[in-house]
Amino acid sequence: MGRRGDWPERVPRPKVRKLTQEEKDSLLKSMTNGINNSPVLTALNYQVRCLRGRFYYERVYSSETVEIIARVTPLTTKYDLLLEVESGRNSWSTITKGSARKVTNAISGDKKGTFHGLGLLDKSIRLAKKSKLEKLPVKRKALKFHYKDTEAICSVQEALYHYFGLPIKVIAQPRAWYAYQRSPSIREVSGDKNKILVSFTSYSINGGNFGGTCLYLKKEGNWGAYTIKPNQSESIESSLIWLEKRKWDSW
Repeated sequence: MGRRGDWPERVPRPKVRKLTQEEKDSLLKSMTNGINNSPVLTALNYQVRCLRGRFYYERVYSSETVEIIARVTPLTTKYDLLLEVESGRNSWSTITKGSARKVTNAISGDKKGTFHGLGLLDKSIRLAKKSKLEKLPVKRKALKFHYKDTEAICSVQEALYHYFGLPIKVIAQPRAWYAYQRSPSIREVSGDKNKILVSFTSYSINGGNFGGTCLYLKKEGNWGAYTIKPNQSESIESSLIWLEKRKWDSW
């Protein structure tokens, strides 16, 4: 058994740079502009505020419910800012270091699920806007989706938005599956295109897989996302039967 003196020294926290009010205002404006320029962050009601010398990115669900997504610390080193996410009680993990633009781009362009997992969708919507389009043209072959103009393969999130017309908020709803960095894949689509069964799967180094299933469903003209219990999600039909028994209460 190792002795206490053999333990590695704890890595010291980076020193926080004290900002002038002008610097705070400038950084806050830059980060807010980054949010406003992101279709995904705007749709998910992101905001940023300055508190005790740090900046906090938050998602606003209602006037009573606000979730802290990440924090940004001004540094005394050559790197301007440190972007972190909370990894436990009073514990934060580093995502990136750099300018205010780099920090906001890391959040809006997230593909893994650390923040939302819709980075590819964010990029494609920006491209559509540059082309003065509401959505990019997509073609379907079985359960594969491609952009008509470039033949590039669409991600699941891009297909849900550009082809099926789901709102960004609904696409992002299975937050837990994205947070666990599980990859989505479309398993089944109904004939009327109003029901889409999507699996979220990740693989361990030992070969095991961990998953979840979400049924995206258009009901009374509105799209919703319903997480389904694994043993009830073999198909759209079995998922619907299970949801009806539970009076449409997700898993």
